[in-house]
Amino acid sequence: MCGLAGIVGGDLTMETRLSRVDSMKSVMIHRGPDDDGIYSDPDGRLVALGHRRLAIIDPERGRQPMTTDDGAVTVIFNGAIYNYLELRRELIERGHKMRTYSDTEVILHGYIEWGDECLDRFNGMFALAVWDRGRNRLFCARDRIGIKPFYYYHDGKTFVFASEIKSLLASGIVQAEMNTGALQDYIAFQLYLKGKTLFKNIQELEPGCALVCSLDGSATTVRVRRYWDLDYTIDETSDEDHFVDQLLFLIEDAVRLQLRSDVPLGAHLSGGLDSSTVVSMAASMLAGVTFRTFTGAFSEGPAFDETRFAKEVAQYAGVEYNEVYVPGEEFADTLPKLVYYMDQPQAGPGLYPQYHVCRLAADHVKVTLGGQGGDELFIGYARYLVAYLEKCLSGAINQTADKYKYAVSLESMAPNLPILKEYVPMLKMFFKDGLFDSPDRRYFKLIDRSDGSRRLYDPELFCGSYSSFDAFSSIFNREGLHSMINRMTYFDIKASLPALLHVEDRTSMSVSLESRVPLLDHRIAELMARIPPNIKFAGGRMKHLFKEAIKNKLPSSVLNREDKMGFPVPLNHWYKSSASDFVHDTLLSARARGRGMFDCAEVERMIDEEGAFSRVIWGLLCIELWNTIFIDGDRPV
Repeated sequence: MCGLAGIVGGDLTMETRLSRVDSMKSVMIHRGPDDDGIYSDPDGRLVALGHRRLAIIDPERGRQPMTTDDGAVTVIFNGAIYNYLELRRELIERGHKMRTYSDTEVILHGYIEWGDECLDRFNGMFALAVWDRGRNRLFCARDRIGIKPFYYYHDGKTFVFASEIKSLLASGIVQAEMNTGALQDYIAFQLYLKGKTLFKNIQELEPGCALVCSLDGSATTVRVRRYWDLDYTIDETSDEDHFVDQLLFLIEDAVRLQLRSDVPLGAHLSGGLDSSTVVSMAASMLAGVTFRTFTGAFSEGPAFDETRFAKEVAQYAGVEYNEVYVPGEEFADTLPKLVYYMDQPQAGPGLYPQYHVCRLAADHVKVTLGGQGGDELFIGYARYLVAYLEKCLSGAINQTADKYKYAVSLESMAPNLPILKEYVPMLKMFFKDGLFDSPDRRYFKLIDRSDGSRRLYDPELFCGSYSSFDAFSSIFNREGLHSMINRMTYFDIKASLPALLHVEDRTSMSVSLESRVPLLDHRIAELMARIPPNIKFAGGRMKHLFKEAIKNKLPSSVLNREDKMGFPVPLNHWYKSSASDFVHDTLLSARARGRGMFDCAEVERMIDEEGAFSRVIWGLLCIELWNTIFIDGDRPV
C-alpha cells in the first residue's frame, strides 16, 4: 500500500513544483513509511510525481516512481495487482524485459503493451498514474470496486492529484472549503455520491473510472471515462448448482491470489460468515505456515462481544488467534485523530473499533485479509428482506406478483421471515408512512441515516437546488437492473460499499497496514450480477448462494447463526460516561456555537435524549471535528 501525489501544468516553477509535491507526500508518510521517491520530467515539462511506499511485493527492487529504461513512461501506484505473476510471464513472452518481480513493473509494461486497455487485464485493488512522455499525458485510474482512493483538483490549468485529500491541501493550490451538497449527502447517507467530497472543488475519481490529463504547454485538459461497470444481463442457461460451483471456485481463487506477499500476512476475524470464510480458506492454503487472525470486541456486555464465534473459527481453521477489547476511555482522544486520517467523515462508528483491530494487526503482520463486501454482493443486509417483504405484500394484494419475471413470492418468503424479529423497530419505522410508494422512495427511506438530524443544522446550508434523493435515484434506477434486489445491491456496491472501503483504507493505512478484501474480486461481483434474482435471493434467504458455496468450509454453528451483529459500538454508553465531557465540549463549545452550523439548544437536548445505537450525535461530532481540523487548521496528529 502506498501514497500517490502529483502536480501537472500550471505556473509553478519546477523547483517550487517539486517542493510542493514533497510536502504532499510527506503528510502521507503513514501510507508508506518504507521508502519515498519523486520524479520530474527530464525535458522540463510541467510534471512532478511523488510516492510513499509500503513495501509488500519485491521490497528490495520495487521502488517508485518507476520509469522504463528509455525514460518514455513512468508509473506511481497504490495497491496490489494480484495476478501480476501471470501477467509478468505473458509480458516476457511478448518480448518485455523485466528488472524486478514487482507488480508495479507489470503495470508499467502492461501499459506499454496494451495501452489504456491494460486495466482490463488487472485483477487487483489500485489507484495509479502513468506519465506518458511521448503522448504528453498522464493516465490515471482507480480499481473497479473502489478499494483504493484517488482525489484530484483541476482548475482548467493546473491538475493536482493524491491518495488523500490532506495531501491535496498540502500542495497549497487548493484551499479547504465545505461543499454543502456533499454535506446533504452525508446527513442522509453518511457517504457522498457521484465523486463529491466534503471539500468544495475536490473530486474523487469514481470506482471503475480512468482519467486522462493532457498537457499542452502549461495548460491541462481532463477527461474521465468509465472503463468498467456491472452488467446485469441475466444468465438464463445455468441452474443454481452451476452458480454455486462457480462462486466457490472464484472465492477460493481470489483468496489464493491475495495470499501472494513477500512479507508476513494475517486476517481480520469477526466471527461472521464473510471473514470466517476467508480465514478458513486461507489457512487451508497455507498449511504448515503460521497464520494470525485479529478480532475486536467491547467489554460493555455480550451484545457487543462476538469473540466466542471468532475463537471457534480460529480453532476450527487451526490459526493463531489474537484479540483486543476496544477501550471506550480512549474514544475522546482517538476520534479527532481518526477524523484527520479519514479526511472527511464517512460511514458509521465502526471506524473506531476497526482502527483498534488494525493497530493490533500491525504489531504482528504487514498485510491482512478481511471479509468486506460480502453483505453487498451476497445479499446479507436485513434491509433487503424488509424492502422485499413490502414488495411481496404489494404483489399479493394487487395480484401483480406473477407479472414480474424474476419476482420473489410472499409464500416463498414466509419461512425466512423470523430472522426479522430482531428488526421490529426498523419495521415499525419503515411501515408507518409511505407504504407501497415507488421502490426508490422506499429504499431511500430504509437507508436514510438522518433520523431527523437535518433540523439540527442551519437551514441556509440547504438553500441550493441540490437533491440527495435525485442523486441517489439516478444510481438506483439505472437501466437494465431487472429487479428490486439488483437495484438495492447495485446502489450499495456503487455508493455504500466505497464508503466502507474508505474506512478500510484509512484505518489500515493509519498504522501502515495493507488490507486486502478477497470477496471483492471483480469476477465475483460480475458473477453475482448475472445470476437470476429469484435464484440468488430465493425465498428472501439472505446469503443463500454464498452459504451453499461455503457450507463445507465452516463449523455449522457459525454457518447457521442468525445473530451476526455487524460490530455494534456502545456509543451511547460512552456518551453518558467516559466521553460525556468530550461530546459536550465539542458540540457545545464557543467555537461550535460561533460557527453557526448547528442549533446548539436542539443539539444539547439530543445529547441527553438520543436512543441506543442512533448515529445522530456521531454524525454531528464528526462534522464539527472535521471543521476544527480542516477548516480551522487544528491538526491533531
